[in-house]
Amino acid sequence: MPASARQRCHAVLAGLVTLATAAVVSLAAPTPAGAADTWTETGSDRADPLTESQGLTSVEVPAGSPNHYTGIGTIPLGVSSRGWNHVGDPDASYDGHSIEPYQRDSGNSKMFRVRAPGGTWSEYVHTLGAGEALNNSWVAVSPDGQWMLSGEWGTMTRLLVFPTPGVNPSTSPSENLPQASTVRLDHAVRDVQGCDFSGPTTLLCSSDDPEGSLFGLTKPLLQIDLSAAPNGTSDVSGHVTALRQLPLRSSCSGAFEAEGIDYDRRTGTLRVIVVSPGFCVLTDSKTYRFSRG
Repeated sequence: MPASARQRCHAVLAGLVTLATAAVVSLAAPTPAGAADTWTETGSDRADPLTESQGLTSVEVPAGSPNHYTGIGTIPLGVSSRGWNHVGDPDASYDGHSIEPYQRDSGNSKMFRVRAPGGTWSEYVHTLGAGEALNNSWVAVSPDGQWMLSGEWGTMTRLLVFPTPGVNPSTSPSENLPQASTVRLDHAVRDVQGCDFSGPTTLLCSSDDPEGSLFGLTKPLLQIDLSAAPNGTSDVSGHVTALRQLPLRSSCSGAFEAEGIDYDRRTGTLRVIVVSPGFCVLTDSKTYRFSRG
């Protein structure tokens, strides 16, 4: 989410908490023909605008852990006071490391905040490469745990690959986290807010695309099939398919915002956060649940 959009979101949360009115609007979610896979909506839960509005990840270690959400209200004061004022969609490795992506309004770096299975936090900073966008909306950890994917805001034809901070032995909080390789996409994507691996070479991604010109629909759920598992030593290609439009339902009319995504391999459940327009961000923003087929 760019700084201007984030400021508008903050203003809505601050100024509209006490408002309540509704104009009923229901927007359909068509599924394009020829989709690579089918994901059927099975339910939803209210997404708290302060603590569950940016992203989520399922945590496998320790057993029985709840889903880990991020939002404006989850940013520690000690982090925001140093300028890291936006947190994106997190992910967790299967051994229990949780990773949150952070950005600030200016500068030449991004930050990844890592919680180890024991509960301790550490920070890994990446200095931007030539032409790299400042935005840091999401991370997706590869199933083997060694590599972490990230994307950039706007219309892009690549994803970035990093060694997974705190998991890959080549990383250290005292050193710059380098980009290791790139995923080259065969179709442009726009405003991707989250991705998660559903298999060794398959990503599911939520796009906040407001235009619809790339795939014929706005706010699409995307599937990206990689030519090989990321290994950090060579680029891989990615085939992009739009699977369906994400649910856009609210008691308010206006612009929705697709946010983070999570695939839980234990249950086969896909979850995607969609933030409602206007003051309804406070009342009926949702984490939607999907199952395959």
